[in-house]
Amino acid sequence: MTFPPVQETETAPQRIPTQAQLEKIAPTRDERLFLVLSIFIGVLSGLLVVSFRIAIEWIKILTLGSAPHAGQLRLLFVPAIAGLIVAALVQLAFPAARGSGVNQTKAALYIYNGYISFKTVIGKFITSALAIGSGHSLGPEDPSLQIGAGVASIVARRLNLSRQRLRLFAPIGAAAGLAAAFNAPISAILFVIEEVIGRWSAAVLGSVVLSAISSVVVARWFWGSEPIFRIPTVTLRDPRELIAYAVLGIVGGFAALVFSKALGYLRPRLRAMPKWTQYCQSGLAGLLVGMIGFFGFPQVMGPGYEVIDQAMHGQFAWKLLLVLALLKILATTLSFSSGTPGGMFAPTLFIGAMLGASVGSFEKLFFPHLTGTVGSYALVGMGVLFAGFLRAPLTSVFMVLEVSGNYSIILPVILANMIAYLLSRGLQPVPIFEVFTHQDGLALPSMEEIREESELHLEDALIPVQVPIVKGNQSIANAGEIVAATQAKAFLVSLWDGSWYALTTGELTSFSATLTPETPIEQALPPERLPLLFPDLPLDSALPYFPRWPLLPIMNRATKGTIEGIVTLEDVLQRYHKI
Repeated sequence: MTFPPVQETETAPQRIPTQAQLEKIAPTRDERLFLVLSIFIGVLSGLLVVSFRIAIEWIKILTLGSAPHAGQLRLLFVPAIAGLIVAALVQLAFPAARGSGVNQTKAALYIYNGYISFKTVIGKFITSALAIGSGHSLGPEDPSLQIGAGVASIVARRLNLSRQRLRLFAPIGAAAGLAAAFNAPISAILFVIEEVIGRWSAAVLGSVVLSAISSVVVARWFWGSEPIFRIPTVTLRDPRELIAYAVLGIVGGFAALVFSKALGYLRPRLRAMPKWTQYCQSGLAGLLVGMIGFFGFPQVMGPGYEVIDQAMHGQFAWKLLLVLALLKILATTLSFSSGTPGGMFAPTLFIGAMLGASVGSFEKLFFPHLTGTVGSYALVGMGVLFAGFLRAPLTSVFMVLEVSGNYSIILPVILANMIAYLLSRGLQPVPIFEVFTHQDGLALPSMEEIREESELHLEDALIPVQVPIVKGNQSIANAGEIVAATQAKAFLVSLWDGSWYALTTGELTSFSATLTPETPIEQALPPERLPLLFPDLPLDSALPYFPRWPLLPIMNRATKGTIEGIVTLEDVLQRYHKI
């Protein structure tokens, strides 16, 4: 039941805000600095990430050579020796540098008030560059994310910003670091929102965008505007190819399951071993990865960007592509589970590209009448495993579009990615980053669970208006008679300007004791009015008002002053109790 608004009869008096109110709504020092600092953090993060990538390349050339190939003895001992050095550095000097960097950034945001030490940034830079450059099967993107977050944390602390601002700067720096490493600002922004922040506001989004763009501008100043991969022509001319892309989505979903299970099994078992073994696990993992390279498959060593590029241009047979995908899963599981600092992004893209290219090569071999290119399947495969393994479906779609610059591929991308994502969720309910969280004994929010939550709204606790309604121009005595006749404990007052007021019978009694019975009740009311609430607002938005108001009217958005119903504290709590 709805109630029409009371007709206006006079002009509302204008209220001039006090000096205290003006000071309260004026921008604070932190707010004025926020956007400017976001650009500054983006520039610093971009410079650090460029230096990080250069360090990886130099280490690779100095240790493995410019073109490592099977049979070179250096492929055996370089990753092993580098692993021993990295393990010693992590154990003795940089314990916080362990891991990929994504969960560590989330921990800084939700546990440590955005705090990431300068020591951690340096340690992550050195250990990750040494491990990745020497051939461990890891990538630079996740460490770049943590390095950017660390830069933001350091800057915010130096400027003595508030604790709230300090927490917000971590994801801003994370977006900057990831954008520079990926050379893809949109994907970086979406990943940080999907996996690190979970929920966002306009202010945070603006700062994240500014920092990401600033870092990419710096990175492109050194590397140029070309994407990481040389993308071949991508087309979709025959709708029947969507069946092959759907198959790729299924293959990607099962591959994500195998990858997740392997990491979930090996990582906690290596961590549970005696402490002295932590000094040699990275070295042993490096030796095993080097053996894979030495005996014929050096493509799986390091991030593998060049190999992804080759696969996109159809330079491998489909059987070899499947072997490379399986060996990359093995090599990455060994490297990451041993505690070697490095990221999961590049290996995920590598595995996805190999699977996609194998499906594309198989199609070209057995179904030559279809017009799809191997490169398009490799490109979609990258997004497929990203969606299935890392469980960032929105990022996976835009990443493929941003890398390719070709929106004609959007149908296959969405189809394959969603199949992989849904299949992975069904087979592996817990996302891989949450698995790592539980293994580390932390309690970080699950962004996937947050996205899947069904939020309650005020309309879910709404009840019809069952309390008396008194017009504001009625006298206090008349209002008392109306309320007494219904024996209600609270009632509503409708005012001439369409606003409402809620009173208890006790408040009405106090009015009667201090004012004459003929006084209009609207003259006895304080200047404050009930909050303006609507049915579609979150249910918890009403909770802060109940200490002051006995009940809250819920308004109609279409007609000013019209009530849809009311909610009380008891109604809200009962609705939560039903969940």
